[in-house]
Amino acid sequence: MAGTKKRLVPGMEERRVKSMLAVYVGLGANALLAILKASIGIIGCSPALLADGINSTSDVAYGIVVTVFLKLSGKPADHEHPYGHDQLESIAAVVVGAFVITTAIAIFWNTINHVYELLTTTSDYSGASIWAFWVALFAIVLKFCLTGWTYVIGRQTKNKAVIALAHDHRNDIFASLAAAVGIFFGRMGAPWVDPLAGTVVSLIIFHTGIDIIRSSTEDLMATLPGKQLASDIKLLLRPLSEVKAVEEVHAHRFGPYLVVNLTIGIDGGLTVSQGDDIATEVEFALLENIEFMRRVYVHYHPVCLDQDSAGDNVIA
Repeated sequence: MAGTKKRLVPGMEERRVKSMLAVYVGLGANALLAILKASIGIIGCSPALLADGINSTSDVAYGIVVTVFLKLSGKPADHEHPYGHDQLESIAAVVVGAFVITTAIAIFWNTINHVYELLTTTSDYSGASIWAFWVALFAIVLKFCLTGWTYVIGRQTKNKAVIALAHDHRNDIFASLAAAVGIFFGRMGAPWVDPLAGTVVSLIIFHTGIDIIRSSTEDLMATLPGKQLASDIKLLLRPLSEVKAVEEVHAHRFGPYLVVNLTIGIDGGLTVSQGDDIATEVEFALLENIEFMRRVYVHYHPVCLDQDSAGDNVIA
């Protein structure tokens, strides 16, 4: 027999509200910075700040895409998606990762073109406006605060897309820092510093993009949780004397949530009704004590009392 109980995870609505707030705030900040950087970059004759402004413009574009995905992930379960639409969060994170990698490649090629121009042309360029430098510093401070705040929300909600956004905000710090360094040394008469800083930043951003995609695709490929989860389940069920054996644990992720199929052994002399009560008790024990546990399916069958210690084989 199998006992099943469907339950909404506590704080799901609060989790969605916090996640969407992080996305909206990030989208608003990127829109502000895109306008500010691009306009001052043109007016202040700063190619570095203008390029950073284009980067912020791309942030706005994928921010809109992520907003759509996160809204769709909040749709309730249906017949085609019995576990809900939470994996769209991982898809949104993959989108962020792809944009991050694209940004890294764009910055790298921009630095290559800059080096080529320095080597093949002669310019009387005396440096960008001081306003361009101050805008770059403002972007660094804003993104520093936004990175920390978004990381906190990402850890609280365990939302892959929000964590990916936090990584991208951190990358924007490096991009704006490279622009600020380039502007500063360009005003000092050393324009070669700009492409050097840009190259280093592009490599850092590229590595971050790869990490984001790798982490997100683990969820999309239904990577099984580790042995630690199986150990936690055994530990939680140990006080339940009616559970004579924990034989199999098969756990799957759906977005940040977990669904577990569990096989336990109980006293063969119990009635079906008593077995169902034990299964329900097992379900509540896991649902109440394991964070982001969405559903638990329990299968139970009789075991001999003298085999209690033999049936402790857990598979995760």
